[in-house]
Amino acid sequence: MRTMERAGRLFKKVKLPSELGDPETRVRAVWGNAAGKTVAAHTRAGALVRDKLIVEVEDQVWQRQLFALKHFFLNNLEKELGEKLVNDIDFRPMPPRREPQRAQHAHNSPGIQDPVLALIYQRSRKSAS
Repeated sequence: MRTMERAGRLFKKVKLPSELGDPETRVRAVWGNAAGKTVAAHTRAGALVRDKLIVEVEDQVWQRQLFALKHFFLNNLEKELGEKLVNDIDFRPMPPRREPQRAQHAHNSPGIQDPVLALIYQRSRKSAS
């Protein structure tokens, strides 16, 4: 039975558009696998600045704990990519995300306020019928 190839090695073999093959996109694509499900749920791979990956974390507690495991993530990234693109990781607390919000109440617009525009609108509706 043939083993599955790592994503990084597949990127090298498959001809993809250049924007998909750039190092930053590749690193961001494999971050979830390199970090693991739990860590990936609390982080987001950001920019790749030269050879340093900027990873946004939920808070300073995550930042401190992940900093201690940096070498683990660097090794996993190298395995996933098939080459060493990242030499350092900078964990930064990210601003809290805002959840989608629902309107408190429906807006009942009373119609067009301007009398001239209201008249033009009414005439255009009549002529369209």
